[in-house]
Amino acid sequence: MKHILVFGAGKSSTCLIDYLLKETAAHQWTLTVVDGNLYLAASKVAGAPHAKPVAIDVTQDEARQSLVRTADIVISLLPPSLHFLVAKDCLQFSKNLLTASYVDEKLGALQEEITVKGLLFLCEMGLDPGIDHMSAMQLIARIRAKGGNITSFKSHCGGLVAPESDDNPWHYKISWNPRNVVMAGKAGAIFRENEQTVQLTYQQLFNENNTVPIPGLGQLAWYANRDSLSYIPVYGLGSSSTFLRTTLRYPAFNAGWNRIVALQLTDETITYNTDNLSLASFFKAHFEQHGHTAAIQQLNNEDAFLEQLQFLGLDDHTTLINKGQCTAADVMQFALEQKLVLQPHDKDMIVMLHEFDYLLSNQQHHVKSCLIVKGEDQLRTSMAKTVGLPLGIAAKLILLGKINLKGLHIPILPEIYNPVLEELHQNGIIFHEEES
Repeated sequence: MKHILVFGAGKSSTCLIDYLLKETAAHQWTLTVVDGNLYLAASKVAGAPHAKPVAIDVTQDEARQSLVRTADIVISLLPPSLHFLVAKDCLQFSKNLLTASYVDEKLGALQEEITVKGLLFLCEMGLDPGIDHMSAMQLIARIRAKGGNITSFKSHCGGLVAPESDDNPWHYKISWNPRNVVMAGKAGAIFRENEQTVQLTYQQLFNENNTVPIPGLGQLAWYANRDSLSYIPVYGLGSSSTFLRTTLRYPAFNAGWNRIVALQLTDETITYNTDNLSLASFFKAHFEQHGHTAAIQQLNNEDAFLEQLQFLGLDDHTTLINKGQCTAADVMQFALEQKLVLQPHDKDMIVMLHEFDYLLSNQQHHVKSCLIVKGEDQLRTSMAKTVGLPLGIAAKLILLGKINLKGLHIPILPEIYNPVLEELHQNGIIFHEEES
């Protein structure tokens, strides 16, 4: 009897666990879901007889290793900094590992040992990274198969609020890790455009005028991801004059967040004592600290940014932060968690768009491949679905012997992306293409 072990029962796990509960029942496998919060883990397995919730401190080696030892495959949805602990356990006890996170240097250093042991560690197997790799590589293979030469590649992806649930001036609600939203872009970005390497600073990144049309949604704004260049060799697109990977937002978000950055509201150096401190008092203290008070006072009601600041708590004297010593970035995370929360009836939305230019028989072609997925509710979000399902499908295919790769991989090989994309299609995750 096969045993699947999942570490993490947070926002991204719901649809993964739903999928695994069905598959483990169908194949008479067992499932263990591990989290620091037993109630949360138990709520996800919903009393299924072949599944059990477990609560441990995942930093405690003995407790973690006793679980890994019993598994046939391990899926980690832990924060990226904790993946390495699980990876070392999987090496020690010869277990295959799946994650949705990027391959970092520490994990990359294990590549030879993973291969020697005959294991498969499959990373970047979520949405972005994950579905973006698989869908792009499948389309790249099709273009090349007919003799096309790709000259430009742009890939955009964003977790957004669905139009029917869009009711705030930020046009955004939290559907994944709020810390990542606050910290996004701090390292700036680098990409290739028209054969030139382009580097943008944090202060240049959130440009509301960088937009792309999305079928049925109109214009969305994008900001460049941290490092597009490292994926050029991965995708085999060294001869492309343009290579760009971005994150999508509504234009109002980029416009507002650009000013958040300018006001140093994501600063991590200066701390404030937030005990018994209201959001309004924090904003006042922060703007005084950085000399922005006059600029804030000059905002008028016709400025959309004033409404955005007010929505985050500029005039909120009742919401107390109460988190001890905090940086401005910490307070911004708190404000987003309080003010931009998905309500039970709300739906989020995933938008992904690939844009290709290629030459075929001396003719220029342009292809757009677009994915739009809406969530069901606050728990079964499109984010949870598109992060979780690729992991679950891959785990099943590995256990059934339909993926037999060894070593450290991301999903850029047809042995992975073809069967996974096929089953994603069956689950309503469908790309629509236009070519001109």
